Amino acid sequence: MFTCYLFGIDRQVYYRKIRRKVSKQNKAEEVISMVNDIRKTMPRIGTRKLYHLLLDKLELMKIGRDKFFDILRANHLLIQPKRSYHVTTNSHHRFRKHLNRILDLEINRPEQVWVSDITYIGKREKPCYLSIITDAYSKKIMGYYVADNMNTESSVRALKMAVRQRKNKKIPLIHHSDRGLQYCANDYQNVLNKNGILPSMTQNSDPYENAVAERINGILKQEFMIDKYNQDLDIMKCIVKEAINTYNQQRPHYSNYMLTPDQMHLQNQIKMKTYKTKNSSKLLITTV
Repeated sequence: MFTCYLFGIDRQVYYRKIRRKVSKQNKAEEVISMVNDIRKTMPRIGTRKLYHLLLDKLELMKIGRDKFFDILRANHLLIQPKRSYHVTTNSHHRFRKHLNRILDLEINRPEQVWVSDITYIGKREKPCYLSIITDAYSKKIMGYYVADNMNTESSVRALKMAVRQRKNKKIPLIHHSDRGLQYCANDYQNVLNKNGILPSMTQNSDPYENAVAERINGILKQEFMIDKYNQDLDIMKCIVKEAINTYNQQRPHYSNYMLTPDQMHLQNQIKMKTYKTKNSSKLLITTV
């Protein structure tokens, strides 16, 4: 008490300030705990999506968006995006290549356009490749397959899984991919033809022509870190399966108005977000 008066500070003000400080610290610790719980399954999920998932609890704690960002920043929990690139496309082959059917297409429902890609997820000692089929509207991963090679069979297996999950086989569906050997091969095209799916392909090496597929690959690598493991093939398959289930069922998407892919896939009322490239007036599918 003597010290407070010595410095001209009221005792009640002094202890009130201490209580506020302790209360802020307790709130920050609680926020960090909630964030860490979510990041056990989604290790690098972004701050905006975290805020959306925790919104109800944060409102009860009277913590707004800016304060939430401040807490994560002060505790070094903001995510810095990483970039990695491996060439997995071989377009120098004898098979037929198809036109780009989605360049000016307005995508307004699930199972209107599927996009596919192959991405490298292994290490040099144990290389692995993930073949993936994604619904362009809902961003739901419909089919996938992990292999230690880039054979056409792996892509065919991913496609067949997607076909099994297709809800309405009577409505038109376009399959969009790059011009890689796997997608142009007869075995792959036969599965498309058998199921009445129209093939579409990029016309050059511009990644914007297959933007959704590239972005989904990035999410699985950057947020779920599926390319950081150096495990045997069977273990890698389990890691990818768990990551994709979490991605489809739990991760909110900015381009889905913060719905998960599963939630977005169950409706067709919401207009899909689009954006313009810096050097083009064409509307392209937005990031997720």
